[in-house]
Amino acid sequence: MSAPLLQAQGLSVRFGGVLAVNEVSFEVQAGEVFTLIGPNGAGKTTVFNLISRIYTPTSGSISYSGPQGPMTLTDMPAHQVAGAGIARTFQNIELFEHASVLHNLLIGCHTHRQSKPWHDLLFTPRVRQAELRAREQAEKVIEFLDLQHHRDSLVAGLPYGVRKVVELGRALCTEPRLLLLDEPSSGLNVEETDDMAFWIQDIRHELGITVLMVEHDMSLVSRVSDRVLAMNQGQVLALGTPAQVQSDPGVIEAYLGSVDDVASLRRPQASPQAPTPGLAPAQKGAQR
Repeated sequence: MSAPLLQAQGLSVRFGGVLAVNEVSFEVQAGEVFTLIGPNGAGKTTVFNLISRIYTPTSGSISYSGPQGPMTLTDMPAHQVAGAGIARTFQNIELFEHASVLHNLLIGCHTHRQSKPWHDLLFTPRVRQAELRAREQAEKVIEFLDLQHHRDSLVAGLPYGVRKVVELGRALCTEPRLLLLDEPSSGLNVEETDDMAFWIQDIRHELGITVLMVEHDMSLVSRVSDRVLAMNQGQVLALGTPAQVQSDPGVIEAYLGSVDDVASLRRPQASPQAPTPGLAPAQKGAQR
C-alpha cells in the first residue's frame, strides 16, 4: 500500500483543564472519502482545526504528502496550509457577503499567485496572464457546481443552500489535493443534501481530490464514505466502513446511551387495579 496522503499520530490538545482531543491517530489514503463522526463535543472540528493549523496540538504530529514531498503540518504556519494543497469549508459559512459569487471564487484562485505588490499595481503582463488563468479556473468551478445563474449575484442575497455551494466552490478554486468539509449538509434540505452527495462523489472521481469530512447526516456518510472514524469525548471509538462503524456497540452507546440509560427513560407500567369489593362484574349484553 502506498504512503497515506495524511497521517495523524497521537494527536492531543488541551484547553485549560479540558482534554478536547486525546491520542487520536488515523490515516487518509489518496483518493478516498474519509469521514469523522460523533456526538456534539466529540472533538471532530477540533481535529479539523489542528489540520488547518488554527490550533497547535499539545502532543502528536500530522504528516502530509504535499506537492513538494512529505511535510509535517504541525511545523507549518496557518497561512501556508492552502498553498500546500489543503482547502477547507466551515460549519458556519465564511464568505464575503458584499462581493459577487465570481469574486469569492477568485479569492480562492489567488492562493497560488506569486506576483509582487508592485506588479499588481502596474498590472504587468505577468499579472494579466495570472488573472486570466484565475478567471478560467473560477469559470470551470462555476460550471462544475452549476452556479452559472448566480455568477454575478452578491452572496448576501443568495439562499443558504447556494451559499454552501459557493463556499465549496471557493475551496475547489484553490486546486487542493485534500479537501476538508466541515458538516457540508448542515442547514440543507433533503434535495440539497442529495446534490451535495453527488458533488462529493464527482469531486473524488472527476477531480481526483481526496475528501476528509465531518458529518452528522448518517445517510450522507453511508452514501459517499469509504471509511469512517467515530469519536466521542475526544477519543477514537471505532474505525472501519460505514456499516461496520454504525453497528459498533461503542458507537451505538455514544449516540443512544446504554441499555440501562434507555430503560430508565421508559414509563413505568401501571400496576393492575384490584376490583372494588361489593361490585359484580358487568354482564355481557343486556337482558330484556
